[in-house]
Amino acid sequence: MKFKVVLEEAEEGGYVVYVPSLPGCVSQGETREEALENIREAIEVYLDIDDAEIEAETRGKKAEVVEVTL
Repeated sequence: MKFKVVLEEAEEGGYVVYVPSLPGCVSQGETREEALENIREAIEVYLDIDDAEIEAETRGKKAEVVEVTL
Protein backbone atom coordinates (compact mmCIF):
# COMPACT_ATOMS: atom_id res chain seq x y z
CA MET A 1 0.00 0.00 0.00
CA LYS A 2 1.38 3.43 -0.88
CA PHE A 3 0.59 6.80 0.66
CA LYS A 4 1.60 10.25 -0.46
CA VAL A 5 3.10 12.26 2.39
CA VAL A 6 4.07 15.89 2.74
CA LEU A 7 7.59 16.45 4.06
CA GLU A 8 8.37 19.97 5.27
CA GLU A 9 11.49 21.49 6.78
CA ALA A 10 10.66 22.66 10.30
CA GLU A 11 11.59 26.23 11.28
CA GLU A 12 13.43 24.99 14.37
CA GLY A 13 15.30 22.35 12.35
CA GLY A 14 14.49 18.83 11.28
CA TYR A 15 11.41 17.80 9.33
CA VAL A 16 7.69 17.48 9.85
CA VAL A 17 5.80 14.94 7.76
CA TYR A 18 2.08 14.20 7.46
CA VAL A 19 -0.32 12.08 5.43
CA PRO A 20 -3.13 14.17 3.88
CA SER A 21 -5.31 11.08 3.33
CA LEU A 22 -5.05 10.08 7.03
CA PRO A 23 -6.19 13.06 9.14
CA GLY A 24 -4.06 13.47 12.25
CA CYS A 25 -1.30 11.15 11.03
CA VAL A 26 1.75 13.35 11.64
CA SER A 27 5.36 12.73 12.63
CA GLN A 28 8.76 14.36 12.59
CA GLY A 29 12.47 13.63 12.55
CA GLU A 30 15.86 15.30 12.73
CA THR A 31 16.73 14.09 9.22
CA ARG A 32 14.66 13.45 6.11
CA GLU A 33 15.28 9.71 6.45
CA GLU A 34 14.30 9.66 10.13
CA ALA A 35 11.11 11.62 9.42
CA LEU A 36 10.11 9.19 6.66
CA GLU A 37 10.82 6.16 8.85
CA ASN A 38 8.79 7.74 11.67
CA ILE A 39 5.80 8.41 9.38
CA ARG A 40 5.90 4.78 8.20
CA GLU A 41 5.56 3.71 11.82
CA ALA A 42 2.82 6.31 12.42
CA ILE A 43 0.85 5.01 9.42
CA GLU A 44 1.12 1.44 10.73
CA VAL A 45 -0.19 2.49 14.14
CA TYR A 46 -2.92 4.65 12.57
CA LEU A 47 -4.19 1.72 10.49
CA ASP A 48 -3.86 -0.92 13.22
CA ILE A 49 -7.35 -1.03 14.70
CA ASP A 50 -7.89 -3.55 17.47
CA ASP A 51 -10.76 -6.05 17.01
CA ALA A 52 -12.05 -5.06 20.46
CA GLU A 53 -12.32 -1.44 19.30
CA ILE A 54 -14.32 -2.53 16.25
CA GLU A 55 -16.61 -4.67 18.40
CA ALA A 56 -17.20 -1.80 20.84
CA GLU A 57 -17.94 0.59 17.97
CA THR A 58 -20.54 -1.71 16.36
CA ARG A 59 -22.13 -3.17 19.50
CA GLY A 60 -25.87 -2.56 19.55
CA LYS A 61 -25.96 -1.28 15.97
CA LYS A 62 -27.32 -2.90 12.85
CA ALA A 63 -23.83 -3.14 11.39
CA GLU A 64 -21.45 -5.72 10.11
CA VAL A 65 -17.68 -5.75 9.77
CA VAL A 66 -16.49 -6.36 6.22
CA GLU A 67 -12.89 -6.50 5.00
CA VAL A 68 -11.89 -4.88 1.72
CA THR A 69 -8.55 -5.06 -0.07
CA LEU A 70 -6.87 -2.10 -1.72
